[in-house]
Amino acid sequence: MVQHFVKQMQLEFEMSLVGELTDFLGLQIKQMEDSIFLSQSKYAKNIMKKLGMENASHKRTPAPTHLKLSRDEKGVNVDQSLYRSMIGSLLYLTASRPDITFVLGVCARYQAKPKVSHINQVKRILKYVNGTSNYGMLYSHGSCSLLVGYCDDDWAGIADDRKSTSGGCFFLGTNLLSWFIKKKNCVSLSTAEAEYIAAGSSCS
Repeated sequence: MVQHFVKQMQLEFEMSLVGELTDFLGLQIKQMEDSIFLSQSKYAKNIMKKLGMENASHKRTPAPTHLKLSRDEKGVNVDQSLYRSMIGSLLYLTASRPDITFVLGVCARYQAKPKVSHINQVKRILKYVNGTSNYGMLYSHGSCSLLVGYCDDDWAGIADDRKSTSGGCFFLGTNLLSWFIKKKNCVSLSTAEAEYIAAGSSCS
């Protein structure tokens, strides 16, 4: 079927085959007999070199267990352009690293007036990425076609306005297809209410 498609395309267009896809927009693609592995290890290492953190100590998690960032009005200001550059570089990495999506989303809220406490948390994410640069996502060919979704809510997790952050991910069999985090527009009065809103957002 593939060869037939190639022949049809070559009749219409000037084209040549360059073999299996291995790199695409910063993604490394490793195709195996029964699975495909996607990672951004080269991109992650380039971020570390650009920020001079390739020799930084490694962290086992991207954030403390109970991450509570706030506007920190009395904190010391840091270079806004540097902070935004760090956030922007890491945001592109979430294409294959859903494990940093939540904490990065929290840090991205403070780009207008970043403080030392904020940049220290971003540096912790970078240290975690530095030690896990080879992490990625594995997609199996023989996976079943059952669609499963998971969601959770960080009730009143934002110290500034007591709003919650919802998160969710969706699997087709064992393959991760989609994930999201979103700050809610309203304040939930209980954990039950927060979880129902998160479930509703995930279903929609």
